[in-house]
Amino acid sequence: MYPLAVNGWRDHVHIFFELKPDVSISKTIETVKSNSSKWINENNFLKGKFEWQRGYGSFSYARSQRDTIINYILNQETHHSKKGSSFKKEYLELLKKYEIDYDPKYLFDFYEE
Repeated sequence: MYPLAVNGWRDHVHIFFELKPDVSISKTIETVKSNSSKWINENNFLKGKFEWQRGYGSFSYARSQRDTIINYILNQETHHSKKGSSFKKEYLELLKKYEIDYDPKYLFDFYEE
């Protein structure tokens, strides 16, 4: 497992992985969150303690979409300055675009805009 692209904007991070079918997405995210939290806190990048939110979203893409997704992730600043949308709005748009069923009561339980 290795990330092909990592970038974010203010309140969220996008990580594009190329995973083998036998690799657990939840275990991968657990490892990323654990290692990055430790690194951020050990290097005192923030005044307080850094912690990731509990949840995460995961989407899969066809290999033919690889360059498009990498470009999208690497250009988050441009994307958000043009779109002017919040992470919550962006996430809900992705769920709707890809017809992913969800129950709003399980999304953003402590997220305030």
